[in-house]
Amino acid sequence: MNRRRTALLSLTALLAAGLTAMPAGPAGAEEVETIRNGTFDAGADSWWTSGVTAATTGGTLCADVPGGTANTWDAAVGQNDLPLVKGESYRIAFRATGTPAGHSVRAVVGLQVAPYDAYYEVVPQLSVSGDTYTYTFASPVDTAQGQVAFQLGGAAEPWRFCLDDVSLLGGVPPEAYEPDTGPRVRVNQVAYLPRGPKNATLVTDATGRLPWQLKDAAGAVVAHGLTLPRGVDPSSGQNVHTLDFGAHRRTGQGFTLVADGETSRPFDIGTEAYDRLRLDAAKFYYTQRSGTPVRDDLRPGYGRAAGHLGVAPNQGDSAVPCQPGVCDYTRDVTGGWYDAGDHGKYVVNGGISVWQLLATHERALHARTGDPGALGDGTLALPESGNGVPDILDEARWELEFLLKMQVPAGEPLAGMAHHKIHDEQWTGLPLMPADDPQKRELHPPTTAATLNLAATAAQAARLYEKYDARFAATALTAARTAWAAALAHPDVLASESDGVGGGTYADRNVADEFYWAAAELYLTTGEKEFQDHVLTSPLHTADIFGPVAFDWAATAVPARLDLATVPSRLPGRDRVRGSVRAGADRYLATLKAHPYGMPYAPEGQKYDWGSTHQILNNAVVLATAHDLTGGAKYRDGAVQSMDYVLGRNALNLSYVTGYGEVHARNQHSRWYAHQLDPNLPHPPAGSLSGGPNSSIQDPLAQARLKGCTGQFCYIDDIQSWSTNEITINWNSALTWMASFVADQD
Repeated sequence: MNRRRTALLSLTALLAAGLTAMPAGPAGAEEVETIRNGTFDAGADSWWTSGVTAATTGGTLCADVPGGTANTWDAAVGQNDLPLVKGESYRIAFRATGTPAGHSVRAVVGLQVAPYDAYYEVVPQLSVSGDTYTYTFASPVDTAQGQVAFQLGGAAEPWRFCLDDVSLLGGVPPEAYEPDTGPRVRVNQVAYLPRGPKNATLVTDATGRLPWQLKDAAGAVVAHGLTLPRGVDPSSGQNVHTLDFGAHRRTGQGFTLVADGETSRPFDIGTEAYDRLRLDAAKFYYTQRSGTPVRDDLRPGYGRAAGHLGVAPNQGDSAVPCQPGVCDYTRDVTGGWYDAGDHGKYVVNGGISVWQLLATHERALHARTGDPGALGDGTLALPESGNGVPDILDEARWELEFLLKMQVPAGEPLAGMAHHKIHDEQWTGLPLMPADDPQKRELHPPTTAATLNLAATAAQAARLYEKYDARFAATALTAARTAWAAALAHPDVLASESDGVGGGTYADRNVADEFYWAAAELYLTTGEKEFQDHVLTSPLHTADIFGPVAFDWAATAVPARLDLATVPSRLPGRDRVRGSVRAGADRYLATLKAHPYGMPYAPEGQKYDWGSTHQILNNAVVLATAHDLTGGAKYRDGAVQSMDYVLGRNALNLSYVTGYGEVHARNQHSRWYAHQLDPNLPHPPAGSLSGGPNSSIQDPLAQARLKGCTGQFCYIDDIQSWSTNEITINWNSALTWMASFVADQD
């Protein structure tokens, strides 16, 4: 399922991204040059300039770039009317110099007319390692209006740019991409629980059992055994064995596994890492906040100015108009979290994220192993820490208050419904700090799905905040009731699948699950018969809703079922609800046991979905909830083992969580965690979850590098690969919930 579209970046707002140059592939019989006069032998014929003074000398085009321009696109050189063929690989190459040294050029292949989509972009620093630059990408569209542009603005002082030998060659072979997967023994690179499951995977051609050894940090053998051959894993195409060393319970750091002449990456046996991960995963949200400065004393290295408060160049979120024709009012929608690596804010994704953070707290209140103090006041180093409210509730409230602001005011058409999203009029590029975003902001039409997300999360909030702020709880419940009534009156106002310029679509064509979820949360908070009746009569209440993917932003029936099973209530037939959760957990446990890599996720045809890592974790949430309901060790072990994949026991031998594991994702798609493009910017903070393998490989980089990939190999840790390597608030909410559960299993 295609979850969100954040792909194409506006040339008029481009701040670009970069890749390491790769060697050009061999010439092919079908290669076609699309650039005209790329050697400038005919002077500047076919080339345009904007904001620069340019001339050709000796077959080279040189441009004098003025200083003091605000944006990269304020000074540019380019060529229009270039034909591009969808799915075809192209190699863009050029020679360029800059005087004085140290300047960068933003080279873009995109659309020359509105909406000025960018199909590929790089930002090489000139004259650092030679003057010749070569990159390969796949075109995502068919068009006769392609453009190559070299954007040069944004420098404080004047400089001189010279360009030659520009080529955009179509029909070239895609780049061969061989990820470095390290040792063939694949482990959870972070930690195994002392009294939890301990499994690893060996990639080998051997068909018979092989000996393995567990060594401590000093190299002493502390356990040994034989592998279990599992055959070919369809999710990776690898022949694998399983290593089970669960009998070893002694804690320590720096353990390794040795098998078939290979030594794994190191790992710990203990609980300390999960205590840290629980906090780091939740701390992620503070640095995603909109409308407030991020304090460097609270997040060293991540301090930044407030975004979208109307301070130039921001146009701000305090009086945002609707898209043309949608409404005639403006709304103050400041605050909330930036959804992902862009500057958009989306009610449906904010809703599931808030639910999961609140559910993390609510689980701690009711589960036998829950610890409400673990994410309590003062644990997350927030501006609100010390106010007597659990920090996780403080953080969730930052988004909740934004969600309340998205409600259509009384007296307006569709009053009580919620606007689907708010984001930039056009896509912006990378890197771009929130405070530097110059784009016009727009409210998008209200939808039934967004309205029910508001109803569900506001109702959930009403019962959890009442102890700390009765007035806010009452406000939330009133908003939830209003949203519920509005959704009943407008049950089929759906988001447009084509509304994807400047932000993701988050289009959902079926809202029966949102109705069930909102009714469940309203019932659990109020106990009222109206909501009980809707829960009991919903076809989803008795349906088998535990499919290959348990839940996400577009599938919210399982969150309803989990809360109905775990939050105390007098719901008739509650035992059957609890039994259905156990049945769903049994299904995921069977998937985990059958999977050679030991995870509760096996999509049909090994077609990994967008955000596959969080889907694995959400399936694990069902296992963990079954343990909370029953105390069954098999469910606990299944949930705990599911973390292994995310933390390194996978085909790529990579932890998908920044800062955790010897080799971990660190170049996730983001406009401000963009160290790969600008060394002055940071990598994502520790505890940030990458979306992980995505078989659809929608972005041009993935299409060029990963074509024909199998399941687990459909991933690349590069900032340009937004379809495999983005970060989002709902992926980190899954990590927060599961890290908290595992930490509680000490």
